[in-house]
Amino acid sequence: MQASSVHPSPPTVAAQIQTQRFTPEQEARIGEVTREYLLAHPDLLVAVSRKLEAQLQAQQLDAMTQAVLRHQEALLNDKSTPSYGPDDAKVAFVEFFDYQCSVCARQAPVIRSLMKANPQVRYMFKEWPIFAQRWEPSLMAAKTGLQVWEQKGGNAYLDYHNALYATGHDEGKLTQKDIEKAAALAGKLRGNNDGMLEVLSRTDALAQSLGLRGTPGMIVMPLNGATADSVTVIPGGADLSTLQAAIDKAGSGNPPSIPRRSGAVKK
Repeated sequence: MQASSVHPSPPTVAAQIQTQRFTPEQEARIGEVTREYLLAHPDLLVAVSRKLEAQLQAQQLDAMTQAVLRHQEALLNDKSTPSYGPDDAKVAFVEFFDYQCSVCARQAPVIRSLMKANPQVRYMFKEWPIFAQRWEPSLMAAKTGLQVWEQKGGNAYLDYHNALYATGHDEGKLTQKDIEKAAALAGKLRGNNDGMLEVLSRTDALAQSLGLRGTPGMIVMPLNGATADSVTVIPGGADLSTLQAAIDKAGSGNPPSIPRRSGAVKK
């Protein structure tokens, strides 16, 4: 039998690229051409920037969702957190907020509409006075709200909560008189509310553990058996349809589209 001849394999594309070298002059010219092209087509830079931003946001939301799953107990079962809704609710809507946050103030009527449309949901209000160092009423309003909840319950707390937002006094405009007037709706309160600082400290630690950077921060999830596919984290404001989609998702597992919205940043 005659032996067959063996031909050497042609170099691969990768090998060709590895052996290819540009002169300094060629590299400089390539840089000039690239710069000129990008300057002539700035829309490409915008598109790349948007894509990178979307990827970063998706990564952040994924990390926050995993943090929510790790901290379910503190998020959903803290008895010191004001809440409203049926005890046998399947879905929880949690909001971290500050009465002096202007975005929270704009979000308040949206949440009221959501509550009317979804009475089967349990709503949880995490008092998080991130503007306390700038405006003292931010802290006083939060402590008083927790005191109303502890002594008078969910209905009284919700009346207080809505009354403060109804003043329209955010961004440093809230007064002690506003707080006292809203609290009076619940009737006379016993003692002082200095003990609520411990609750607020826990909430602050929880918010940071979840990766929230400001208010409002909203989380919608099942009260039992939550998974990454059934949790929605919304850092910032959102419209009614987005929040409704999140509630629907908590029961059905169909993920809503979360548009990027602004919020107040914790200093």
